[in-house]
Amino acid sequence: MTHFLDDLATHARDTPDAVALRWFGGRDGARVREEVTFAGLAERVERTASGLRAQGMAPGDRVLFSIRPRPEGVVLCLAILRAGGAVVFVDPGSTPELFAARIAAARPRWAATEALLYAASSGPLRSVARSRGLLLPDYGRLPVRHLYSGRWLPGVPRGARRAARVVSDDALPAAALLAADGGADGDSPDSGDPALIVFTSGTTAEPKAVVHTAGTLGGMLGLFAQVGGLRAGQRAHTDQMFLGLPAVLSGGTWEIPARAPKDDPEAFARGVAGADSSFLVPADVTALLDVLEARGSAGSPAGGPAVGPAVLAVGAAPVTVALLERGRRVLPGTRWIAVYGATEILPAAMTDADEKIAAATGSGTAASAGSDGGAHGDLVGRPLGGIGVRIDTAVVGLDEDLPGAGTAAGTGTDAGAGAPGGGPEVGELVLTGPSLMAGYLADLDAGKPRVTEHRTGDLAYQDGDGRIVLVGRNRDMIIRGTVNIYPGLFEPRLRDLPGVGDAVMVGVPMPDGDERVVLVVTAERAAGESEPWVRVRTDLARSVADQVARVLDHGALPDLVVEASHVPLAGRSRKPDRHALVGLVSPLAGTVRA
Repeated sequence: MTHFLDDLATHARDTPDAVALRWFGGRDGARVREEVTFAGLAERVERTASGLRAQGMAPGDRVLFSIRPRPEGVVLCLAILRAGGAVVFVDPGSTPELFAARIAAARPRWAATEALLYAASSGPLRSVARSRGLLLPDYGRLPVRHLYSGRWLPGVPRGARRAARVVSDDALPAAALLAADGGADGDSPDSGDPALIVFTSGTTAEPKAVVHTAGTLGGMLGLFAQVGGLRAGQRAHTDQMFLGLPAVLSGGTWEIPARAPKDDPEAFARGVAGADSSFLVPADVTALLDVLEARGSAGSPAGGPAVGPAVLAVGAAPVTVALLERGRRVLPGTRWIAVYGATEILPAAMTDADEKIAAATGSGTAASAGSDGGAHGDLVGRPLGGIGVRIDTAVVGLDEDLPGAGTAAGTGTDAGAGAPGGGPEVGELVLTGPSLMAGYLADLDAGKPRVTEHRTGDLAYQDGDGRIVLVGRNRDMIIRGTVNIYPGLFEPRLRDLPGVGDAVMVGVPMPDGDERVVLVVTAERAAGESEPWVRVRTDLARSVADQVARVLDHGALPDLVVEASHVPLAGRSRKPDRHALVGLVSPLAGTVRA
């Protein structure tokens, strides 16, 4: 089986002098800091992979990877995969206990880290990082082999090797790569071996990580190429590797902005103008549109509408109609695409702004429209080529309060054969495809077989055109930014805090599709009242807010803590009524920033 990186060698042979990577820098982010051709990229990847093997990297070695997209980091990441290693992503902003638990679960033999992160976690910048609320783990003390990117800084551990210097002179030049069977030393990694490990959630007792093989990672990159319609010679301007790499493997140029869009939206707006494609999370789209609207008519040199990329894909969190309507208004010349997927299988479906807006307003197909003309739920689009869809109507624990759950969509009747109304059946969305993960790390390490499908936890149906429409969730989950937060993992710890009787985490939807996390707590021995109330800045709310950093992962910290008189219950199971709580706290959630 071929490795997806074999495409890089093909482009190195066919278009050796074409630019594969273009990295911007400078104070305004407009200066081209470095360009790497396809021949140069292929050769650097092969020489670095050969150098890693010479340093002792063996197939299956796991590498804790903490380097932002830069040419040096991209080369190292691809070289690790070429050498048969697996890249491990762990959020350094986790609590120290959770970070340690994830490291223990991943068992990396290597760490690839920016010199700046070493300096901020154990060097002279540690006090500065702490003063800004960053309690970083001490990377330099990890019992692994160390690689670093960038210039050496105090804090880089003794014996660490700079990534750019881990090269072998024995690797073949780019022109000879295709003649070599599997790279410079003839040892091609197996496409079924682990290549990517991403921690998504979990607790210190049970960290949860998704494992992708080289084969499923290649499938993922191929599906993203469908999303962007990527072709040779095109420019993809993004800080997201999952669109940048498909652009390179399609023969295009990955333009890497100087800083992340959220850190410098003005520079990103200049760089993305006129590009062929880009990918942003909803929160970054909001920042980009804020900048463009502030410019007004000055957004274009000609004084007309602002200029963006030809295609802008938005994903990694729910994409709202309001956000797409705003995007289409500010950048009318851009084709806006909403992408649906999960870390376990990404991407899975897509729809463009026109189709999603039409479905929501009732001008779409009849199959997706309700009696009031609007869509029943959230249209996420048609499955991408190769993605298989199954709607499991026999889900266990289906939330009986969700409209349409277990019924013909929108009819309120049973969804069995011959159900009145004849609408599509609602059930849990189950997906298969070339980007389906191998499984969860703990399961695979325990010897369990690879998974054959992914149960998304989303309740959905397919309309008459095969498009997927979401109507709710079968599991409690909050999506903030690119982080999935499972309240059930954290609420037991919160209930153990002094003075707390009950604790419920809810996500409050924002106009840009993001969610703000609100923690609702009640006092011990709180008396239930007919009409619950919620209040901010009570003594209990302040006390809990001061303690949550000790018991929660950094990515799950609430944006707001409120006290409630009691937690309303719903359904036959008398579970917390999260829908009601969202309604109660929504007016308050607008007073905080996510």
